[in-house]
Amino acid sequence: MSIHEVFMPALSSTMTEGKIVSWVKSPGDKVEKGETVVVVESDKADMDVETFYEGFLAHIIVEAGETAPVGSAIAFIAETEAEIEQAKSLANSGGAAATTTSSPQPVAATVSAATPALASQNGSNHKEGRLVASPRARKLAKELKVDLTTLQGSGPHGRIVAEDVEALSNKGKQPAPAAPIPTSAPVAPPAPRTPAPTPVVAAVPGQIVPLTTFQNAVVRNMVATISVPVFRVGYTITTDGLDKLYKQIKSKGVTMTALLAKAVAVTLQKHPLLNASYSDQGIVYHSDINISVAVAMDDGGLITPVLQNADAVDIYSLSRTWKSLVERARVKQLQPQEYNSGTFTLSNLGMFGVDTFDAILPPGQGSILAIGASRPQVVATPDGLFAVRQQMQVNITSDHRIIYGAHAAAFLQDLAKLIETNPQSLTL
Repeated sequence: MSIHEVFMPALSSTMTEGKIVSWVKSPGDKVEKGETVVVVESDKADMDVETFYEGFLAHIIVEAGETAPVGSAIAFIAETEAEIEQAKSLANSGGAAATTTSSPQPVAATVSAATPALASQNGSNHKEGRLVASPRARKLAKELKVDLTTLQGSGPHGRIVAEDVEALSNKGKQPAPAAPIPTSAPVAPPAPRTPAPTPVVAAVPGQIVPLTTFQNAVVRNMVATISVPVFRVGYTITTDGLDKLYKQIKSKGVTMTALLAKAVAVTLQKHPLLNASYSDQGIVYHSDINISVAVAMDDGGLITPVLQNADAVDIYSLSRTWKSLVERARVKQLQPQEYNSGTFTLSNLGMFGVDTFDAILPPGQGSILAIGASRPQVVATPDGLFAVRQQMQVNITSDHRIIYGAHAAAFLQDLAKLIETNPQSLTL
């Protein structure tokens, strides 16, 4: 009997259980190697899960909407139709599937998370003669008419990801496609998968509403920060120049979030300690300046999309990237490196009119900056007069094991100097 178990994959290093968002295949459906069979919700995103076996989806153990621990069986795949009933009987009896391998191995692998036991070990983007690419990369390649066989994947273990397709398309290295051969009847392309929104449960007095996967992830992260000794420093920044610049370039798609992230990233170039993090071995000085920005999800939870290398990317590209990150975060389609690679975090409640607040330090980072609203204030000028200036309050929370008060104060001074006296440099 050749019946294989489909296991709940580990989509991130902190994931202990996953939730089934939807089954792409139904019991009895034929499945091919590398075909997506199920969509799983991890801590922060929905991920397509592929099978490395050919056969039939015989029985689903964990239905859509239910959760299961990482490594537990969620379905059975039978190699032949004749074995489907055997798989059902096996599931009903609670027995383990007999596999053709000497030891149990997961049948499915995520499209982007590193799964060493399943992925190619030689870094190639081909496995057993099959091109290894994420579903999003395949869809994008079809739209942009990019030949996937010409690409070297940058994903885990050589997997081709969407960014590889975009990079090749942008460089214009792809030759023009041949004219399509007309057919008697056009074939409609398959509709892209649109993840079903997680229903928002209305609060009812006296009722206990279970936490969502996102909310549970936030709980774990917040609890993990309790043991970290932190301190907070506040600073008032005049934003007249930054506001004027924003009005000038807003029509070009620039967002205030991108401007603030850029300003912080440029300032961090002078203060690498504020971009560092603590480890048992010492201070980890990160080679890149990746700015995480906290975003509240509509259905509960919090996610921090990352503007990678924000100090080196121009403000217009940074704004386009931010728009894309937020759109994909809303539908839980971010790749792990797009929300867990941050080295410094911004939390901007100022957009909601909040004057001042303190932010909680994220695990694995050295600092987070809380940004309040910019408001008109009456201030005394150096010549002894009074004037109205736009000012915002920022508060930094830092890990006191590696960062001291003087370090944080110097960073805030330089950030204020950049925003107040030379905001135009952010467009260079």
